[in-house]
Amino acid sequence: MRLKDDHMQNGQLKPAYNTQISTEEQFITSYSIHQTAGDTTTLEKHLNDFEQQYQTQSKEVVADAGYGSEQNYELMEAKGITAYVKYNYFHKEQKARQKNNPFLAQNLYYNKEQDFFVCPMGQRLAKTEDKIRYSINGYPAQVSYYEAKRCEGCPMRGMCHKSKGNRRIEVNHRLNALKAKARERLTSEQGKKHRSKRPVEVEAVFGQMKSNNRFTRFTLRGLEKVDIEFGLMALGHNLRKLAAKVA
Repeated sequence: MRLKDDHMQNGQLKPAYNTQISTEEQFITSYSIHQTAGDTTTLEKHLNDFEQQYQTQSKEVVADAGYGSEQNYELMEAKGITAYVKYNYFHKEQKARQKNNPFLAQNLYYNKEQDFFVCPMGQRLAKTEDKIRYSINGYPAQVSYYEAKRCEGCPMRGMCHKSKGNRRIEVNHRLNALKAKARERLTSEQGKKHRSKRPVEVEAVFGQMKSNNRFTRFTLRGLEKVDIEFGLMALGHNLRKLAAKVA
């Protein structure tokens, strides 16, 4: 598996596995093993495995920003799941510095009927083209490009953009709509409750398995064998949790 780039920007190919788990009250309810470093591509298989195992699906799913993609939001909507799933820059955009910056693409005025943006100087950014962009697992997403006509001589150009030509922005309208829905849920009272609980759910379980139980490496190779090995560790974890709960 190609590992994530570290601070040296030299991601390497190594024998490794990406383990995903679902938990409830720190009991492991489902797990799946993958050979892709990014979590974004693992959600579909993980949810399908859960559904196949229990013949039902979770009503709510709480996850961090690693899973917040257009494909995953669409997937959870299709399965009837209420998703409390963050996306990249969710926390950053809550800050006043981001909200009050009129030059950011997400803060530009958008005329939906005529399909154009307006910059702080009042110039229109008209659509120039639409493109289909495919994710690593083949999901097609439509991206629209908008460009201003004349940025030369604008007194705000230095604050607006640093490109040599006119300002050009890239917008995924469907993803923005899904993000808006996710933002509304995440900032609700229920969303805040879920967000505060998530770190003590999944992260605590991984911490117990890695630190307390010294499970930091697989001793077997191959997806089938690794799946069994992790399943045994998950079973042991649940039995310890159950014994402590009964005691």
